[in-house]
Amino acid sequence: MSEVKIHPTAIVSPKAEIGKSVRIGAFSIVEDDVIIGDNCEISSSVVIANGARIGRECKIFAGAVISTIPQDLKFEGEESIVSIGNQNVIREYATINRGTSETGKTVVGDNNLLMAYTHVAHDCVLGSNIILANLAHLGGHVVIEDWAILGAFAKVHQFCVIGAHSMLAADVKAVKDVSPYVLLGREPAKVEGVNKIGLRRRGFSNELIEEIESFYNTVLYSGFNNKEGIAEFLKKEKISEEVKSCINFIENSKRGIHR
Repeated sequence: MSEVKIHPTAIVSPKAEIGKSVRIGAFSIVEDDVIIGDNCEISSSVVIANGARIGRECKIFAGAVISTIPQDLKFEGEESIVSIGNQNVIREYATINRGTSETGKTVVGDNNLLMAYTHVAHDCVLGSNIILANLAHLGGHVVIEDWAILGAFAKVHQFCVIGAHSMLAADVKAVKDVSPYVLLGREPAKVEGVNKIGLRRRGFSNELIEEIESFYNTVLYSGFNNKEGIAEFLKKEKISEEVKSCINFIENSKRGIHR
């Protein structure tokens, strides 16, 4: 079946590009400059504004608002987009703002879960397989790498980078970058260890997890600063690609990392 089903109370622009087997619920609004891929389910009272580019098989729940203008006083009406990949689930009242002239777009990858009342601000870039729990909020220009998880009420300061496979506890406020594979908790935020449970669930071997943990023990808990800790760990003969990615992340951090 490739029939598009649009509730009679929905307002869908004839200029919008709607894929096959898309369902659009009651009182939803789809504006002119919108592309929606095949097999998407748009629930009731959803607003999909100009600039939205939505991939295949996404589910967008009641009250979500996609691609409205940035909450940025410097915004002057320039054209920009929200690019959303495939198989994303966007729950009730989540909001995703489109980009500003600085990057031109806000990006959400594939297979992400954005729970109720989450907010993705302008110019953010989200990878894939990410979970934002209820009421997690991102400032502008935030980057979230693949497989990261943000707990309920987590808050990320603008321009921060959240590393791959990391996890932020509920109500944590990240004001610096969060390195890959770590657990960030407490207030003020601090690294509490390695995300061992998450890594095991994703098939990381015990040996690799132990190496990652050894790396962070050296860099964060042995009295060294970042540069000294990395130099100390590099004395080892063999280092995995995963630890190399941690080193690259820390060395290229513009805001500094949570320790």
